[in-house]
Amino acid sequence: MREEVKKIVEAMSKNFVAHPWHGIEVGEKSPAIVNAYIEIIPADAIKYEIDKPSGHIMVDRPQKLSNHMPCLYGFIPKTYCDTQVAAFANEKTGRTEITGDLDPLDICVLSERTFLHNNILCESKVIGGFRMLDGGEADDKIIAVLKNDQAYGNIEDISEMPQMVIDRVRHFFLTYKDLDGGAKNVEITHVYGKEEAFEVIKRASEDYTAKYGDTNETLVEAILSALK
Repeated sequence: MREEVKKIVEAMSKNFVAHPWHGIEVGEKSPAIVNAYIEIIPADAIKYEIDKPSGHIMVDRPQKLSNHMPCLYGFIPKTYCDTQVAAFANEKTGRTEITGDLDPLDICVLSERTFLHNNILCESKVIGGFRMLDGGEADDKIIAVLKNDQAYGNIEDISEMPQMVIDRVRHFFLTYKDLDGGAKNVEITHVYGKEEAFEVIKRASEDYTAKYGDTNETLVEAILSALK
């Protein structure tokens, strides 16, 4: 019976659109190359984010300031920032009070190409990250380049990226909450290279598994239980 149910679940996954967070894999070459689900593009004057229960893109709020997101922005599927991610942030900052933000791991994807819409998946090569804290919560921003990008595709580590590009992204995250009075609670303690970024991704994947387990296996168990 279990094998038959597994076949049904596999068939369902091929015939229905997957949930961007729970239904798409991180990527076979993770953490070096990961799938990124893009919620916001640089042209957006609206902050979009995923509606976690449904998987649809929803409007969070209009951007209040004139500066726009300077890169493709979204999250890495099947990741979750909880105890493992928080422990690493505490270790690297010498603090003890940092907690996870209980969200998927954010990713910024750099490309010289213009994108016309969000709600897309792209393979992204991880080159580093920002250790960002927002209200005392670990809110890391993984920095990646679009796979095979003609301008940035050969970059292997954040240290090779032009400093002005990194500064632009860093400045956005330090200022985008200015009108909400939230900027004082946001800090970037470190800009780190790809090896630390790999560790953050691995830990976020472990946090996801600890929280949600294998989603396909969970569905199999639910169907088997209903058939009893």
